[in-house]
Amino acid sequence: MKRTIYTIAADLGLSPGTISKVLNQTGNVSSDTRERVLKYIKEVGYVPVTSARMLKSKRSYTIGVVFSEELHIGLEHSFFSSILQHFKNYVEKEGYELSFIVSRLGKNKMSYYEWCMNKKVDGVYIVVGDYDDQGIYELASMNIPVVSTDIIIPGIHSIISDNVLGINISLDYLFNEQQVKSVGMITGPQSSKAFVERFQAYKSYFRTHHKDINDAFIVEAESFGFTSGYNAVYKLLEQTKTLPEALLVGSDDIALGVLKALQEQKIRIPEDIQIIGFDDIAFARHFTPSLTTIRQDREAIAHKAARSLLTLINHKSEKVEALTLMPVTLVKRDTTK
Repeated sequence: MKRTIYTIAADLGLSPGTISKVLNQTGNVSSDTRERVLKYIKEVGYVPVTSARMLKSKRSYTIGVVFSEELHIGLEHSFFSSILQHFKNYVEKEGYELSFIVSRLGKNKMSYYEWCMNKKVDGVYIVVGDYDDQGIYELASMNIPVVSTDIIIPGIHSIISDNVLGINISLDYLFNEQQVKSVGMITGPQSSKAFVERFQAYKSYFRTHHKDINDAFIVEAESFGFTSGYNAVYKLLEQTKTLPEALLVGSDDIALGVLKALQEQKIRIPEDIQIIGFDDIAFARHFTPSLTTIRQDREAIAHKAARSLLTLINHKSEKVEALTLMPVTLVKRDTTK
């Protein structure tokens, strides 16, 4: 027998309206009745049909996700995948599902916006984006709610960590507490807004504090991962015979590759050189030596992004900030003294 809220109501001796309130988590229903209904639908395996809700509200309850393929990051990237998971957990509790935006459907190639129109998504979440990707600019210019935890473009509501604060905290710690005389930097690819901000903050700090930058102590990693950090160390060693006393690294994934290469070269950490990463990924504390780093609160970032997007979708009259900077903290571990 096909079960509906009407047959469930008859089985339990309740009104269909009461069943509806329990399923949609609305209205006033006693805890005993709610528990009784939920126990029953679990026992019989009832799955509510969402089409009625979709028709009534004229929404799909679907959020499109952009995870830029052009940057070759991949879903296994520890920082971005963690933020995406926290975002997913939040919106699913609110009745929304995620759908990845792709550039092709079968043999048909389409823009992000065309894909969104085809799927009738209610909003878009850009996990990580490429500033050369014109499809993102088109999305930002259209009448569709968009948030991002990576990219900053007019028309997109961005929730990102305070990169400038993170770099300033790191340099204050190295120069003032550790009393180092020289700090270099291995930046991430400058196609990423976050890496650009971190590198600009590094240069700005030196200017503000009247310190000289040694260009030989600066290397740009060619990509986002471990191998690029490993290779960056050998490029650094080609550029200078004397290493800086400390290195800032654009991300933890890159920093772990840096540590591996330095260890191969018998360069002691932190005795010969101190290292500070950025992100505080899970593996940072388990690596040997454990990585001193700037912690980004991934859950807080993701939840703020989710709340902002749902507000844009459901409460169009409410103001949502175009840019929200989330605080960061320094986590001291074994790669600094």
